[in-house]
Amino acid sequence: MVAELATRPQNIETLQNAGVMSLLRTLLLDVVPTIQQTAALALGRLANYNDDLAEAVVKCDILPQLVYSLAEQNRFYKKAAAFVLRAVGKHSPQLAQAIVDCGALDTLVICLEDFDPGVKEAAAWALRYIARHNAELSQAVVDAGAVPLLVLCIQEPEIALKRIAASALSDIAKHSPELAQTVVDAGAVAHLAQMILNPDAKLKHQILSALSQVSKHSVDLAEMVVEAEIFPVVLTCLKDKDEYVKKNASTLIREIAKHTPELSQLVVNAGGVAAVIDCIGSCKGNTRLPGIMMLGYVAAHSENLAMAVIISKGVPQLSVCLSEEPEDHIKAAAAWALGQIGRHTPEHARAVAVTNTLPVLLSLYMSTESSEDLQVKSKKAIKNILQKCTYLPALEPFLYDAPPNILKHVVGQFSKVLPHDSKARRLFVTSGGLKKVQEIKAEPGSLLQEYINSINSCYPEEIVSALSKYHCKFLTSPLLQFCGLGFHF
Repeated sequence: MVAELATRPQNIETLQNAGVMSLLRTLLLDVVPTIQQTAALALGRLANYNDDLAEAVVKCDILPQLVYSLAEQNRFYKKAAAFVLRAVGKHSPQLAQAIVDCGALDTLVICLEDFDPGVKEAAAWALRYIARHNAELSQAVVDAGAVPLLVLCIQEPEIALKRIAASALSDIAKHSPELAQTVVDAGAVAHLAQMILNPDAKLKHQILSALSQVSKHSVDLAEMVVEAEIFPVVLTCLKDKDEYVKKNASTLIREIAKHTPELSQLVVNAGGVAAVIDCIGSCKGNTRLPGIMMLGYVAAHSENLAMAVIISKGVPQLSVCLSEEPEDHIKAAAAWALGQIGRHTPEHARAVAVTNTLPVLLSLYMSTESSEDLQVKSKKAIKNILQKCTYLPALEPFLYDAPPNILKHVVGQFSKVLPHDSKARRLFVTSGGLKKVQEIKAEPGSLLQEYINSINSCYPEEIVSALSKYHCKFLTSPLLQFCGLGFHF
């Protein structure tokens, strides 16, 4: 009855007030096996509900009895006892440590060798919830000998067991390069890579997560994952109907591409950039995030890799994310990626500028509603792009809208381009750009003033004087003639 009542949240407080923990502890020692099993199930359900009840299980000294019985009892009790350990350990590192301190790990590892798949699964769940918290607890799980047995579990035919074993390996590998190396040394990567195309979506996203957690730590570990021949197989996961599979596949590719230009080039050669761009276009929200970051990492490595992103139509897709996504952290990632693409050469900067991205970045930077991270990333992206951009039609609106710290970079680009481009010089006058420059208030001797002087020196003094003197929006042909017909600027 207690086990049944514990399935309903509204009953939990009443059970707790009734002192149910001490009653159940007594029932764990009952001579009837089914009573022991049901008492353990009730404890697990209570401990699973919140950390207060999980702490009560620890304080009532129930864990040692569970661990002792775990090694002695039948498979039904083993599953129920492992469920209690899992329910206690999931809440916090302190509660997980209490499980370790009572000697549960050795017994749980023994359960991974049980003939019953359900016992193996229950033990793997408990080990996963202990390992997930921090490196120290994860190392304790490794030291107990769990990893080789978890690798054997992913080779079992039961899908549920494969899932939790892959998930446990992922949680072990995520904390440090050393722990990830332990997973690799146990031969996990080859077996995980072979299951990437398994039809079960939940298993796929656990496998992709585990490979990502291994890949993220170092070049060597990423190369070991690549050598398991995950390309081009993993690219098919980017078209999966399950959003978690898409996201985890993008994350895996990101973790590989971020390390070196060589690994990024390998991803490009496999068709990874185009596949990720298509994936970004087919989903929304956080599913897009790892793909956006992957494009930024690839583009950051070199001019050629950034150009590969441009050629694959990555810039328009990132611009869409920047404009459409409601979440600031996704916008910030898109801004950062666009900045990495545009920072290399004038050609790269132009590819970003022609998508009308710069005004959007400026708006996000200046908006009081933008998060601090989004403002910082937008500002950095604008600066990266502007310092290389020679496409003047994209720069000119900034003369009117940009704040002083951005304006100096814009004027600086005009001062570089105008002396060498006669057509641009004429357009700069007739569009009103030159007049706007005369209106900019710059400190004498400042870098901004130097840029303005450089621009003014491209034109006859009469033109500059007239623009400074007359309050006209456009410099018309008669005024041009008035100011000095025959000057070729």
